[in-house]
Amino acid sequence: MNQYLPLAGVRICDFSAVWAGQTATMYLADMGAECIKVENPFIWSPMTRAASPRINKITASFIPPWLGGHPNGDPGPRPWNNSPAFIHVMRNKKSFTVDSRRPEGLAIVKALIRVSDVLAENLAIGTLEKLGLDDDAIRAERPDIIILHMPAFGRTGDYVQGRGYGAHIDAVAGSTILRGYRDSSPLTNVQIFAGDYFAGMHGAIATLAALRHRRRTGEGQVVEVAQLEASSQMFPQAAMDAAWNGRAQASIGNRSIEGFVPNGVFPARGDDRWIAISCRDEAEWAALVAFMGSPAWAARNGFETASGRAAHEEEIEERLAEWTSRHDQQELFHALQRAGVTAGPVLSAKDAAEDPHLAVGSWQTLPATADYPETPFARPAYRFSKSDVGIRTEPALFGQHNDYVYRDLLGLRDEEVAKFRESGHIADTYDPEMVARA
Repeated sequence: MNQYLPLAGVRICDFSAVWAGQTATMYLADMGAECIKVENPFIWSPMTRAASPRINKITASFIPPWLGGHPNGDPGPRPWNNSPAFIHVMRNKKSFTVDSRRPEGLAIVKALIRVSDVLAENLAIGTLEKLGLDDDAIRAERPDIIILHMPAFGRTGDYVQGRGYGAHIDAVAGSTILRGYRDSSPLTNVQIFAGDYFAGMHGAIATLAALRHRRRTGEGQVVEVAQLEASSQMFPQAAMDAAWNGRAQASIGNRSIEGFVPNGVFPARGDDRWIAISCRDEAEWAALVAFMGSPAWAARNGFETASGRAAHEEEIEERLAEWTSRHDQQELFHALQRAGVTAGPVLSAKDAAEDPHLAVGSWQTLPATADYPETPFARPAYRFSKSDVGIRTEPALFGQHNDYVYRDLLGLRDEEVAKFRESGHIADTYDPEMVARA
């Protein structure tokens, strides 16, 4: 391990699920923390490791690739070890299995807590408490521990019992209404899961602050990061407008909240090709008009000011769309940028992956596992001057580090390990009966 990794020596007892919590611990693991994922062979956590423990090649083809994109489209006998639902958030982590609902399993978890610096979770409200792991019980095992809670809607308030994934959180936060087209219903919007990743980054940064505080004072902390609140950074202008002025903003499509005109996404030549164009000041508008050859419609009196253009925004968008549709997306965006106009291509996931801006330093080889081939993968988007922060280990297979946790970390004897294996706590696959029920 790189001796300069910022969080080397920090251990996380990770109860997180799906993406929000697992993204938080992923960032911390990327920075060198030893993140030990607590997994139960008798409980299926939806989307934490795969869409379903019983997914097959046929059903995988009917669901989105971020859930069904198994290698070669084939989930194989252990879909929980090769699903994209977990691959990207389980790098640099360890996995061990235990049924924490049973007394002997709970004792193992408490032993792990005693040697951990952080306990992270984003489970439904009350889940840890049902196990006997409320904050006081956790701190009884490790008084200076940092407890990271990442509930969907907070641990207090009217929505305290609310459960949901990122799409539900985005909807409650207002994203579903604000990001739509002007003439469309929110019901037609595609679900997004941005809230998971906003919350994950907030959770990681909050944990870093708590670790710094503990280093200075010796005190642990209980940290709460409500995913709903983290999602609000997507539209601060709407939140402030509602709070200060009592106004509820509506969808404006791709138009500017800052008054830039034109500002939108326009068709380019070819099938489903688009280009974003924004004139942020009068100089950019003049440059765009000149680049288009100064057509008569663009030279109309009043169009030299943003307010004048705003009065005819729909017409300007139609004229621009007619013009851009005759041009190649890549050629046009480069030419517009050279002319001093803010422009960029709208890229598909495949286009983005092949974009030359990402080709240098953005990809790293994800090591192969028994269930997943070696493949290029996006590395952390940030860099440290003295640390090689990146992908160091492959995504942890289910129960891959049982021996390390039970024997090396907790010091159990061979006969004790054998008993935990016989009783199903130690496993490298999910319980067959659970798989049949899930």
